[in-house]
Amino acid sequence: MFHRGGSRPSLSRTAKRLRRADRPEDGPGHIGREYRLQRKTRRIKNALHGFPKLMPVDHYENFPVASLLLPERLREPVTAIYWFARTADDIADEGDADPPTRLAGLERCRTHLRAIEAGETPADPVFERLARAVRAHELPLAHFHDLLDAFSQDVVKKRYSDFDELLGYCRRSANPVGRLMLHLYDAASEENFRQSDAICSALQLINFWQDVAIDYRKGRIYIPQEDMRRFGVTEAHIRDGIADAAWRALMRFEIERARAMLESGAPLARALPGRIGLELRMIVQGGRRVAEKLAASEGCVFEHRPVLKLPDWPLMLWRALRM
Repeated sequence: MFHRGGSRPSLSRTAKRLRRADRPEDGPGHIGREYRLQRKTRRIKNALHGFPKLMPVDHYENFPVASLLLPERLREPVTAIYWFARTADDIADEGDADPPTRLAGLERCRTHLRAIEAGETPADPVFERLARAVRAHELPLAHFHDLLDAFSQDVVKKRYSDFDELLGYCRRSANPVGRLMLHLYDAASEENFRQSDAICSALQLINFWQDVAIDYRKGRIYIPQEDMRRFGVTEAHIRDGIADAAWRALMRFEIERARAMLESGAPLARALPGRIGLELRMIVQGGRRVAEKLAASEGCVFEHRPVLKLPDWPLMLWRALRM
């Protein structure tokens, strides 16, 4: 489900030597091994792209957009769901439109969903593509409406009083994506939904703690107000980038709670078979790795946002294969 950002290490000398080889992957010694590792890492990274808010390549860091790990038959519907989510999220979050304009745009998306529900095919290419996926795979439209409700909530709601209220947002903003994937995988069951919800909500929370400074610039604080009061943290900590003992204690608490939630859903990643299971195991490992980086920094995300970098991907793959 991983991250944008991060720079690649310099490999220019090796790259020049590789270009001289007819088949670099069969090159001598460490050159061939390095090439194969780079190629495998690129394939995985390009497949998963980032870490969703469970969803966009840039925004939806947990969304496996047409991943090479997915069976080919699922790449088109996954891409259709992605473009729906990204389009709606951009309406809610990008540019400088005022709230009424954003809400009107999201209402047009609802109109398109209602048209699909009525058996019609919208002219809009994003929703025309989505209509094909919904009909071919019998996807519940309720999950798409939940996503639109979450995007609308982001337009008007900027603070959350307690953790239960925040989880209510995650239920609409993140969990629908996991449930849609389970429908595509022919693995929709109440137990799988429960574990998928835990993974998706945990990834959403980890992304919130990763993006505290970014979200504040958009006027939003997702840390529950109740928790901030409990640890003696105020909005001035975020505004001024104060990572004192109170802030670090708060972030340790939030990170550990998100990690525990992620682990409670991890059995689903081990239960699903084949490439689909490996896809989900990589997503879980991405969440674990970002949480590790957040914990190592004690939540000091004001000057350095923890992201997945090139060396993290082989580690995640190794861990995923061992799950």
